[in-house]
Amino acid sequence: MTTSVMSTDDQLPAQTRDSDSPVIDPEANADPAVQRIIDRARSIPVQAPARGAWQMAGLTALTMWAAFTPLEWSPLGWLSLIPLILLIRVRQPVRRMYWAVYGGGLVWALASLQWMRLGHPTMYIALLALSVYVAVYLPLFVAIARVGVHRLHVPVALAVPLSWVGLEFVRAHAVTGFSWYYLGHTQYRWTDLIQISDLVGAYGVSFLVAMISAVVAMLVPLAVFDRLKLVPPETTSAGVRTIVCAARPRLLVALCLFVWLAVLGYGFARRSEAEFEAGPRVALVQGNFTSTVKHNPNSWRDMLERHDRLTTRAVQEQPDLIVWPETMFPFPMFEVADELTDERLLSLRPDIPEFRARPDLWLNQWRDPQARNRLESDSRRTNAGLLIGIEANVADESGYRQYNSSAFFRPELGYQGRYDKVHRVIFGEYIPLKDTFPWLARFSPYGSAFEINAGTKAVTFEYAGWRFAPIICFEDTVPHLVRELAASASRNHADAIDFFVNQTNDGWFHGSSELDQHLITAAFRCVECRTPMVRAVNTGVSAFIDGNGVVRSPDVFYDADAGHRSSFVDDSGSWRKQLNAVLVDHVPLDSRGSLYVRCGDWFAGTCCFFCLFAALSGPLLGRRRHVPRA
Repeated sequence: MTTSVMSTDDQLPAQTRDSDSPVIDPEANADPAVQRIIDRARSIPVQAPARGAWQMAGLTALTMWAAFTPLEWSPLGWLSLIPLILLIRVRQPVRRMYWAVYGGGLVWALASLQWMRLGHPTMYIALLALSVYVAVYLPLFVAIARVGVHRLHVPVALAVPLSWVGLEFVRAHAVTGFSWYYLGHTQYRWTDLIQISDLVGAYGVSFLVAMISAVVAMLVPLAVFDRLKLVPPETTSAGVRTIVCAARPRLLVALCLFVWLAVLGYGFARRSEAEFEAGPRVALVQGNFTSTVKHNPNSWRDMLERHDRLTTRAVQEQPDLIVWPETMFPFPMFEVADELTDERLLSLRPDIPEFRARPDLWLNQWRDPQARNRLESDSRRTNAGLLIGIEANVADESGYRQYNSSAFFRPELGYQGRYDKVHRVIFGEYIPLKDTFPWLARFSPYGSAFEINAGTKAVTFEYAGWRFAPIICFEDTVPHLVRELAASASRNHADAIDFFVNQTNDGWFHGSSELDQHLITAAFRCVECRTPMVRAVNTGVSAFIDGNGVVRSPDVFYDADAGHRSSFVDDSGSWRKQLNAVLVDHVPLDSRGSLYVRCGDWFAGTCCFFCLFAALSGPLLGRRRHVPRA
């Protein structure tokens, strides 16, 4: 995949290059100092106008948006990077190129993340802040890829996917991480293609899509650059226009086709190995409550009664396990360390007038086991395991803490413990640096007084011979977190996880494209870990996902609003959401292993190293390039 450079000096008119007429050089007798200034001016390449950069950035923004939900025009995922790659091929940057690319990225981020505004009026600020941050990655991609191509002489077909995937890896970790809208996610329906995720994660799919985009971009004829105004007008001055071209385009296409077929072949082989065994019969209880209702204490009784009715309907299908979504049990569960005295517990009470006037109210809520007793009774009544999304309040000598938790109850043994959410949502569950910058509390729907504490470890539960691990809310979008959960369990074969259980409250987003994109992202975790997942989601989309990343139609989909069984998808083929429902099916257990679970993010880490090396070497090579000659 070698490249060459085309210089338009060789395309100048013949009468300009070769003339028998005497040449009069008006600068022949110029002062040496003046001559140096002239030579320096001539050495500065002429830049193309900014219009071409804005057009390319806008085209990328439009096609990337259309490739994801809600349109899901997935073929555009293979084309969306091509306009930016044309900017990478041009040796001399187009005027205002990076500002144009950033502007296009900002438009794309605002359009794709617009569902954030639905959660709460303060979320408009969060939408803008996250979009401003995510948009930075597009000009970074162009800059790093350009260093790789023009200074490190890495082929475009390699520099582009290395840069793109390396930055996806950075985005997954930086600023608490944001692993949504990976380029590879656009191809989730192409099941054979995404199977390489069990080798290198979803990053491998992004790499393939970016690589093929780069090859296609390398086949764009040189005349197109003129039409798109990506190069300056031809001149006879010292300014030189150059464009990176493929030295052997046929070989490049052949290699790209070979990689693509190899990925599809691997996917076909891995899918043919799958022999899913019927696991436990799980019932997913799906209420339909907006965040406003869910956080209104006056609505708690109605919410509890509706989930009770849905659970009663689920019991008719004789499930082994019943799952409620995140925090859908509206009353907190309190746990107090045995050694904690009432005097010490009183010293922990917050400065709230109600608790100052009635300290007994503070003590009684901690000593009252009502929530725990109620759920233990429900487990016995249903004769099934219960996994309940609930708020847990814990007090010990170090203080008291609030957790977003998943509590498990067995009919014969009662309360078995809880998992406390590890990966919190910034501004939704905690406010960073709020003691230093109190004004940051304005960005949270709850204000400065509210904060969810982070859990410290993953937890697995066992029932009827099956082991499962709960993950809460957006944790199923974080590849390294879910991988580590699977890896830590697989180190002890006796504790191997049979399936994941995701409990989510997507009622914040009112049936928007967020619900679909959340499910799509979760499907990649199943392929990466070769572990199925069941998702109980307030408002939907609740689902059963197998180890191939396929969202399966459940055995039972009961539409509680209509009062009868129904289809998992609507007439348009879209997943149904924003309804009260019960989903029941057997978990499709998967016996296949995963290299990604065993080895982790070695592939994406390598791409990230390339980005770091290019970012550090680019300025150094630039300085060396401009050192004046003696």
